[in-house]
Amino acid sequence: MEWATLWVFIPTFFFVSITPGMCMTLALGLGMSIGYKRTLWMMLGEVFGVAVVAISAVLGIATVMIKMPMLFMAFKTVGALYLGYLGIQMWRSKGKMALSNDDLTPSSTSNYGLMAQGFITAIANPKGWAFMISLLPPFVSPSIALAPQLIILVSIIMLSEFICMTLYASGGKGLRAMLANRNNVKFMNRISGTLMMGVGIWLFMS
Repeated sequence: MEWATLWVFIPTFFFVSITPGMCMTLALGLGMSIGYKRTLWMMLGEVFGVAVVAISAVLGIATVMIKMPMLFMAFKTVGALYLGYLGIQMWRSKGKMALSNDDLTPSSTSNYGLMAQGFITAIANPKGWAFMISLLPPFVSPSIALAPQLIILVSIIMLSEFICMTLYASGGKGLRAMLANRNNVKFMNRISGTLMMGVGIWLFMS
């Protein structure tokens, strides 16, 4: 993996991670209701869940890339178009939070229950799969061994998710107040949407 490619991937995935979604708003709510230390259990489960999704996506992409190159080209085109669609949808977003207060985990939930919830939330999130399947192809090089690329990409994804959830979980009332303003959420969505469309164009042209 080239350094230039890596420096594009890091900010792209960071802005995708930090955009308010199921996992981030869950971290925010839990951070306020049960505290950051206990929220770490949910974050641990979520990070490993995201890693499973990312690894599954990369291995599936690699298999298609090696065995069916023409199908991979078609897949890249569909992925690029889908990224463009997601970017447009994020630009058109009305700035709603992904979860309401009714969705938050009660404080009586065990640590393992929190970890399971984080893992299941990451695994069962169809948007998470769509992001991984769409975002990862342009960053996987067929001329370089897959294992080191996979380690680097997944490590960056896990670190990015953890940092963003920490920001949400420790942000408290100030962050909730900021995200309650739809204009702020719209702004974050539009940054992520612009990056999505940019990666989609890059994927289509590569």
